[in-house]
Amino acid sequence: MLDSSDDNSSVSSSSTVRSDLMSVSGSDDVQVDKDSLLEQALDALYEKRGSTRENALAAIIEAFNTNLQLQFVEKKFATLLHQCINSIRKGSSKEIALACHAIGLLALTVGSGDNAREILEESVAPISQALKSQSDSLKTESLLKCLAVVTFVGGNETEETERSMQIMWQLLHPKLGSNVVAVKTPAVVVTAVVSAWAFLLTTMDGCSLNSKDWQESISYLSTLLDKDDRSVRISAGEALALIFETGSIEKFAAENKTPPDGSVLEGNKSCEGYTRILGLKSKILNQVRSLSAEAGGKGSTKKDLNSQRNLFKDVLEFLEDGYTPEISMKIGGDSLQTSTWSELIQLNFLKHFLGGGFVKHMQDNEFLHDVFGFTPKRKHILGVEHQMSSGEKVS
Repeated sequence: MLDSSDDNSSVSSSSTVRSDLMSVSGSDDVQVDKDSLLEQALDALYEKRGSTRENALAAIIEAFNTNLQLQFVEKKFATLLHQCINSIRKGSSKEIALACHAIGLLALTVGSGDNAREILEESVAPISQALKSQSDSLKTESLLKCLAVVTFVGGNETEETERSMQIMWQLLHPKLGSNVVAVKTPAVVVTAVVSAWAFLLTTMDGCSLNSKDWQESISYLSTLLDKDDRSVRISAGEALALIFETGSIEKFAAENKTPPDGSVLEGNKSCEGYTRILGLKSKILNQVRSLSAEAGGKGSTKKDLNSQRNLFKDVLEFLEDGYTPEISMKIGGDSLQTSTWSELIQLNFLKHFLGGGFVKHMQDNEFLHDVFGFTPKRKHILGVEHQMSSGEKVS
């Protein structure tokens, strides 16, 4: 169930980053020091040449993946944020993708609080604007991941999360004007939208969901289970499992069965809605059962087929018997465990986003420790030693 691939394509190697920064500064005798590298990279974001800014962003990403840059962020938070936003507004597709990754890493580094809220508020508008131009799938995917991460970290209110989810959903259901022609959305973008949307759904309380909107979402996700692209089917399956886990289906059915005031609706519309929702649940169950045993044909590689079968076997077991997949993952010498669809989706999404920096952040990032209820043994031991030494000083 756990994704094993490291989505690390936008991160350069350390040696490449160093040489990039040497070329940025125009000198071969640059002191290879973490702080000075980051300072040079930040300065290079002011350069006019796009390739120079791209190299600098790659260097910043590498530095934030390798270590938790708390001191640098404390001093240069606003500068880095605004330069990355400038890159989103004016840069090439590659520069936008790199800037999105850097902003996401910045949000995860600062953790929840005023800075994270500032990142969210400053980023939403330029990201939303950039998403309107779907000229490049890699750029669109990066923008979606960035929006998901900054909302996950900085969105304290339900309205903020719903706003970001609505921006994502608009890519799949755009509001078409009289002169606008509907364009088929690439499978990679559909997958990215559904994954990012589901990631944010993990933070939502099922009781706050609007029945009509969510019934439409469930219907649409059900249609995605019939698409040819396996990544689309898998992302839709995870999202539906999460919706079932929140109890949304049962909530919608109950709402449609009996009106809030207990009255009987004219024309028995309530019963019609109840029947429609139960029919939708039955349809999804049949789709999941079929995908869990698919023999092949649709899609591509054997690895993808096995991933699909394994996922939908877990979804089927959950829908029929209520069992959620339990995952145990080694991080250093410690074990991280998940026991809900919500936790699994969060873990997979952040693991993909952080790529090569995932283990380092899971070991040192307190925000992620809080998200997953994870305390590395090394940190626990250091905490005990600190308490002992403090007690000895007091005595």
